[in-house]
Amino acid sequence: MRSIDHLFENSSRALARHTSRRSLLATLGRILTGAALIPLLPVDRSSRAAAAEPGGTLPEAASVKGTKAAADDPLSCEYWKYCAVDGFLCSCCGGSSNACPPGTAPSPITWIGTCHNPTDDRDYIVSYNDCCGKASCGNCECNRNEREKPMYRPSRNNDMNWCMANADSNYHCSVSVILGVAEK
Repeated sequence: MRSIDHLFENSSRALARHTSRRSLLATLGRILTGAALIPLLPVDRSSRAAAAEPGGTLPEAASVKGTKAAADDPLSCEYWKYCAVDGFLCSCCGGSSNACPPGTAPSPITWIGTCHNPTDDRDYIVSYNDCCGKASCGNCECNRNEREKPMYRPSRNNDMNWCMANADSNYHCSVSVILGVAEK
């Protein structure tokens, strides 16, 4: 037992000879600051998407990029209102493009985007709401990042789990709600 005590005593004295209280406090401060910044890191939902079973597929006419049918079909990722959506489309999960499916609740916090409607050639402000309360839908995954802002503008970023504000923070799907016409 005496040899272990001597080992720890000698190593403690060696550490004390080569470090100061200031360097110890500086290192401790860096560790605490780094630990405090961890909650600010973005939330990645790709693991939830990978864990979900493969669901339905998009209709053939709607899956062709750039077609007029795709721009007008709420089941298609190319639907004009989905310009900044990231997640599973509620229109494929028992809801609609602007209403959550039964058994889920919309998150009170959202991200926004400005989407161009090719039919009337106007821009619209669109709010994207995550529907929370059930496990991920797994159908019609859509990840479009048009006009997305970096994480320092969280209200314009679609990479966060917006269900964190709900009592049940399970993400199910996303809806898009038109807030109004964008002024030029």
